[in-house]
Amino acid sequence: MLRLDRTNRCVLVEDTPQNLGMLGVVKDYVAYGPVAEETIFGLLSKRGRNGKNLLRTAVKEEDIKKAAKDIFSGKKTMEYANPVFALRPPSKGYRDIKAAYPHGELGKRGEMDTLLKKML
Repeated sequence: MLRLDRTNRCVLVEDTPQNLGMLGVVKDYVAYGPVAEETIFGLLSKRGRNGKNLLRTAVKEEDIKKAAKDIFSGKKTMEYANPVFALRPPSKGYRDIKAAYPHGELGKRGEMDTLLKKML
């Protein structure tokens, strides 16, 4: 249901009780937390896809900024792009892929921006 079928993938989901329950089940295997609007813009502009085409080649930058603002305010990602973003491993690697957030990368984080920026 979360569409996390491979490593180094990012999915933008709403913080509904159903999604938070699913994240609670997989908390030992994924990193999750809130994302800033600038990070959503970076995801859409660098890794966003609409079908097989990249968004940065098909859509103007102003439209991507408007889409990032709409997604941050609560609209669904599916209206603008594919909600699954394929990312690279983070630069300088993961700290620890078996420990929770303060010591490793997994589990609930206060903010996902630092990790996602390293992965873009």
